[in-house]
Amino acid sequence: MKRKKIVSMLLASAMAATLLAGCGAGGKSSSKGDSDGEIKEFTAFFAVPGSEINDDNEVQQIIAEKTGAKVKETWLTGQTDVEAIGTMIAGGEYPDFIEGGNGQMQLYDADALVALDDYLDDYPNIKNLFSDLEWEKLRQDDGHIYWIPQFSCIKNEEKVCTHNDEAFWIQARVLKWAGYPEIKTMDDYFNLIESYNEANPTMEDGTENIPYTILCDDWRYFCLENAPQFLDGYPNDGSCMVDPDTLTVLDYNTSDTAVAYFRKLNEEYQKGIVDPESFTQSYDEYISKLSTGRVLGMIDQWWDFSNANDAIKQAGLDEQGCDYIPVPVTIDGRDNQWHNSGGAFNESSGLAITTSCEDVEGALQFVNDLLDQDIHNLRFWGVEGTDYEVDENGEFYRTEEERTKQSDTAYKASHTCPYSYFPQYTGTSDDGINANKPDGQASEFFDGLNQDVKETFEAYGVETYVEMLGTNEAPGDWYPMWSFSNNFTTDTPGGVAWNKIADVKHEQLPQVVMAKDFDAAWDTYMDAYNACHPEDFISELQTELDTRMEQAAKFK
Repeated sequence: MKRKKIVSMLLASAMAATLLAGCGAGGKSSSKGDSDGEIKEFTAFFAVPGSEINDDNEVQQIIAEKTGAKVKETWLTGQTDVEAIGTMIAGGEYPDFIEGGNGQMQLYDADALVALDDYLDDYPNIKNLFSDLEWEKLRQDDGHIYWIPQFSCIKNEEKVCTHNDEAFWIQARVLKWAGYPEIKTMDDYFNLIESYNEANPTMEDGTENIPYTILCDDWRYFCLENAPQFLDGYPNDGSCMVDPDTLTVLDYNTSDTAVAYFRKLNEEYQKGIVDPESFTQSYDEYISKLSTGRVLGMIDQWWDFSNANDAIKQAGLDEQGCDYIPVPVTIDGRDNQWHNSGGAFNESSGLAITTSCEDVEGALQFVNDLLDQDIHNLRFWGVEGTDYEVDENGEFYRTEEERTKQSDTAYKASHTCPYSYFPQYTGTSDDGINANKPDGQASEFFDGLNQDVKETFEAYGVETYVEMLGTNEAPGDWYPMWSFSNNFTTDTPGGVAWNKIADVKHEQLPQVVMAKDFDAAWDTYMDAYNACHPEDFISELQTELDTRMEQAAKFK
């Protein structure tokens, strides 16, 4: 029997024949539907919130004509991911494709997924997404591979302009008001927000500013709890820090920096800087606040709030400087690792094909076709002459009108079709010129920025969000540890500890921030934390780190 697992965690012309360096050589597509020209239709469910496209979506139809297949995508609504997957398992019927979020391992345990091992060699675009070592990491405890990570491939040369990850964000208007100062420390950041809010308590229309808010809803409470690892200058291993010199797992929850960070939040809460609704607001309420332009700053991951940016632009609030800028904050100005090159390989989840699928080969062929260069261009750039143009050097760019359409919800529903939770890649196109996604195209990226962001970047002498933070080399072969802790099980002492710690953090960290007596509240929290036996989950993380390093050595 497989171990019972409970996941604790958490984006046109002839088809190209190859996937080159970084993702390997591609294969020729052969999926053209049935001999009579009928389009194959598949279904997919993704256990994350998302936006469905119209049934007559224009780019989806173009892709269908080229590949001979299309997929009806549905997304999570009204339930948690675990609840939605549990309901499916109870019914015993599934869509053709699935990504279960925190319920992924429930699908595996229920024997609901098709093992992909024997198929991969027949679909080279898929096979060459990852190295042999990375595919090996995807094997489950029965020795088989069941899913394909969607967001872990950098094709050819890396190109990145948007920092898609976590940071301290602050509005452009705050930086402009202060004369674009250097923001390096946690104190710099909060002092600036305090000063700006004191001088400018409202927006232009009299709406009261919210100096700093915190998202704590469900699994998104990382916006509260995980900052100490970054403040100490470590990358996002999620569940821990790793000393790269000694290859030792460190607990960021009990560090001196953790104490200093939560003490600072407590002080800011007592001053009225921290939003009093932080610990009760839902994700939708949080996004709504950001969309109004009222919030001066927060910690979050770009992908988690980027839809608020679209709303800010649509409302013209960028003209007031309401766009968010990442700043390289650490506890004391030490070097930061908010951004690392090389991406992160997420072995804990991915696109899977279920046992309800009656055409596994056709489903895999469709995924393979989506990775052909011209289809990938359709997914993320759109239609030439409608969504982008090509200059005399072969470089893609967008007009202002085309950029505006890309932020319009109705246009995206009727026209664009990124198949956003199917495998994809960043990096450089096979043409050697263009980025595989518009947000990696440096010239297009800068030209498409709102004026307040352009002014900010120019003031700091940078051209991208990444340059605002700086780029670090990819961490070691262990990285990221969250791809292991996401699948901690309650069958092990470490898994039990991890789940108990999550409950303690949800309950007590808000109390720590709001407490009149910080030291007493922190002591209470530490007593509860230590009662969870964190040494058990640290021990299991260390074992996994050692295993990963040994495994990597075998493939070198």
